[in-house]
Amino acid sequence: MTRLIVLLALTALAACAPQPERRTSDTPLTAVAEVNLQRYLGRWYEIARYDNRFERGCDGVTAEYAMRGDGLISVVNTCYRDGLDGPADEARGRARVVDGSGGAKLEVSFFGPFWGDYWVIELDEAEYGWSVVSEPRGRYLWILSRTPHMDPDVLDARLSRLEAMGFDTGALVYPEHQADAPTP
Repeated sequence: MTRLIVLLALTALAACAPQPERRTSDTPLTAVAEVNLQRYLGRWYEIARYDNRFERGCDGVTAEYAMRGDGLISVVNTCYRDGLDGPADEARGRARVVDGSGGAKLEVSFFGPFWGDYWVIELDEAEYGWSVVSEPRGRYLWILSRTPHMDPDVLDARLSRLEAMGFDTGALVYPEHQADAPTP
């Protein structure tokens, strides 16, 4: 319980500190046209991310999304601190769909009344096998996959597309995952 309280307090402090801007383009980011939330729900593995205070030192990172009875989306982020054998940290939050966004823009909160943007800026629309998430200014960036290890050709295509959008892909962190991590 103490660890969870400390994690929440650190997350609150991190939310107050500005994340460095790593996107060079002045072209506004856009989200995909539509996300079928029923297909998007479930487990996602973090393949790459911009370094941020609340995930520093994390490996084996997953995000689990599920519908709640009140119409919001349950968010459970899990990571293993200081390596795959380290202690598991879990952050629980909720998300709501931004009106008129076709489900592609969410607002996520892990505590209190504070909400952050979660925009799906790329999506494997055929299979929902991968997703790229950011926020309007491009300060945060995540490449997610339904499997713990993304096909290298698919990852290279995502990186090329992100570079074309002005993202600094050299700043990405690639967390490790267990070789036998479960896949849906």
